[in-house]
Amino acid sequence: MKPWEPSSPRSSSSSSFPSPLPSSSPPKDWDYDVFLNFRGEDTRHGFTDHLYAALDGAGIRTFRDAEGLRRGEDIEQKLMQIIEECRISLIVFSKRYGDSRWCLHELVKIMECRRTRGQLVFPIFYHVDPSDVRHRRRSFAMTSLGKWETSLAAFNDLREAAFNFSAGGRSWSNDLREAAFNFSAGGRSWRWRNDGERSWRNALREAASLSGWHLGIDVSEVETIKCIVKQVRSGLNTTYLKEAKYPVGIVQHVEVISKCLDDVRSDNNDVRMVGIWGMAGIGKTAVAKAIYNKFYHGFDSRSFLEDVRETAKGLRGLTALQESLLSDVLKPTKIEVGKVDIGINVIKQQLGRKKVLVIFDDVNDQEQLDALACERDSFGQGSFGQGSIIIITTRDRLLLQQLQVHLIYPIREMPEGSALELFSRHAFRDLWPPLGFSDLSRSVVAYCGGLPLALEVLGSFFFGKEKGAWKCTLDKLKRFPDAKIQSRLRISYDAMDWNQKEIFLHISCFLIGMDKNHAIQILEGCDLSAESDISVLLHRSLLTVSEKNKLMMHDLLRDMGREVVRLEFPALPEKRSRLWHQADIIDVLTEDSGTKKTQGLALNWLRSDKSSFSTESFGKMRLKLLQLNYVQLTGDCDKFAKKLRWLCLRGFSKEIIRNEFLNGGNLVSIDLRYSNLVRVWEYSEELKTLKILNLSHSHNLTQSPDFSNLPNLEYLILKDCKSLSEIHESVGRLERLAVVNLKGCIMLKDLPKSFYELQSVKTLVLSGCSGFANLDEDIGNMISLRTLLVNGTSITEIPSSVQTLLPRLDFSSRDSLKQQTTGPSHD
Repeated sequence: MKPWEPSSPRSSSSSSFPSPLPSSSPPKDWDYDVFLNFRGEDTRHGFTDHLYAALDGAGIRTFRDAEGLRRGEDIEQKLMQIIEECRISLIVFSKRYGDSRWCLHELVKIMECRRTRGQLVFPIFYHVDPSDVRHRRRSFAMTSLGKWETSLAAFNDLREAAFNFSAGGRSWSNDLREAAFNFSAGGRSWRWRNDGERSWRNALREAASLSGWHLGIDVSEVETIKCIVKQVRSGLNTTYLKEAKYPVGIVQHVEVISKCLDDVRSDNNDVRMVGIWGMAGIGKTAVAKAIYNKFYHGFDSRSFLEDVRETAKGLRGLTALQESLLSDVLKPTKIEVGKVDIGINVIKQQLGRKKVLVIFDDVNDQEQLDALACERDSFGQGSFGQGSIIIITTRDRLLLQQLQVHLIYPIREMPEGSALELFSRHAFRDLWPPLGFSDLSRSVVAYCGGLPLALEVLGSFFFGKEKGAWKCTLDKLKRFPDAKIQSRLRISYDAMDWNQKEIFLHISCFLIGMDKNHAIQILEGCDLSAESDISVLLHRSLLTVSEKNKLMMHDLLRDMGREVVRLEFPALPEKRSRLWHQADIIDVLTEDSGTKKTQGLALNWLRSDKSSFSTESFGKMRLKLLQLNYVQLTGDCDKFAKKLRWLCLRGFSKEIIRNEFLNGGNLVSIDLRYSNLVRVWEYSEELKTLKILNLSHSHNLTQSPDFSNLPNLEYLILKDCKSLSEIHESVGRLERLAVVNLKGCIMLKDLPKSFYELQSVKTLVLSGCSGFANLDEDIGNMISLRTLLVNGTSITEIPSSVQTLLPRLDFSSRDSLKQQTTGPSHD
């Protein structure tokens, strides 16, 4: 089954989740943990004071009464707000509790929050019997509420007696007068009070039915208060999870995931499994906590296993994870498992029939999921009871696909507006930057690239800093990334094997923005298993591929990779494996201090720069990857060319490539875009490994090279070679050629006849070749051709042989062309 993968919201979502579980807004950074509901005249200067002091001494923030409110506030509205924000309410039922309209009003709100927000409520029966409160008897019958109910009952009895007066024959005027007096004194108007009385009565009955503490004459208040504090502390540890201080954008994610959970649920009894996927620091854990807080009160058993990756590395590793899960779900029972296999069986036995909410945070290995019995059987259930929700956060999408979760939810980078708000919250404690800090803030936000981790770390760092410190820090960050951010991101790098690390470092230093297929060819030419491990890096959110098939990487991940290389030898760049920083490269080349440790180098000059370097400076290096854009070279190149796999010399100043560049025999890709070439080479040794030749934008090039010695060439790219008028007839020998791009070659009029015999070519681009007028009839022999782009050419008719290709051929400007065929049209 293929899981549904919705897009992450980049703006506010209006969707809501019609769940059977009540939803709640995410909790704030609470001012209070506990709300104390009590009648002051009964217990303020005794039991309640002692309880408050004990809670406060335990570090539990407790709201006691309205004395702590600011003057001018709407007391009732503020009290209702505080009750909503508290995670636990303690109700102290005393003998005169029912006399207080405030107490009863608060009680109704408390019980509402228990139903809709999952608030924990504990009743304390102080010298009253729980059944008396539940049924409003004895002392509770003598309260105003009880008297009013009694009077109302008497009034109803007398009203009924009035209808039976003729039958009864007795006088009832005195009784009626007394009942009317009591009813008026106890309850004002029946119409005004009936709804409120019903809510109070229901709340009393519901609260008095909850488990709590009963303090009779012989019960120790001291010991009871200790028990209450212990229970409250336990409740605080197992209810709401502490969320992000400034949850910008999190609500939208929760709404979308909630809606998706509802959409994938075909039956209320299904086990729903959701994967939250994204790169390090993107906010997966924050979203998972918010989802937990939204749904936890609908489950009697729940567990949030944070940082599974790190816990699994510990001394007891997987068994510690198993015991944490079992302890959370089976509280207060503690279960110890000696071996992983035993733990798996215990989890299946104990949790198989329980409806649980479980979140496995930061999973990075299938072994961890196996140990936690996180699986789905052929019926879609697995090891957890019906109605359970299982959420997994991970950087590795492949894990989620193998588990066959119902939904894979990707979290992307924050849009600019949200990113600026999150940064401003941390840096200025406000929604937006103050006057004079807007441009600096936007520079930092751009550097962070929408990564919440970076926005929070740098926002907190800049809090209270002056402008001078901002500018200095920004300059430093361009060279030395923030250590706190890097340590979080590097976890992903440390989890790679050697092959994956080499690929990641090559890409982060040199290959970002390159066509994915070209990069794979180059990396495999370096004896790396590129195709499979690039797929791994994509699944782990370390790479992305653009719509144009370009390899892309988040800037902070790029900086992390480059920092790994810099730290190989922080003070000795010549001993590093890769060089890309201009100042370091200039030092190494001018001092001729290169070493055999260096396998890659990239130096980008401006076109106007006329500086040059001797090829002798490269002689000591064992370069496989070399990029020298607009760099002038002097001397022979044979000393460093032998091991090259990728040669990129954009802006190459010579009119012809000297043979020593081509003598190595290991080249996979030659990139000479924007060169001054007139001809490519006079003669070259056989380049058996060359697969990519890109000479685009070489405006002086008049003819293509002889292809005789390029038997394995797959990509021929000659875009915008404005003077190119001839493609060498040896092109017909390239039996592996797959892509030919001649876009914008305005002087090109035709292709050699041998070209049309190629059965390997899949893509032919002739767009903008304004002088190109005819396609040969033999084009029908190109059985692999899938894409033909001919817009902007002088072609007016399509050869009839193209008819055999049309069912699988996608070519542009079809409507403007005439078909030399009587066959059906294929639009």
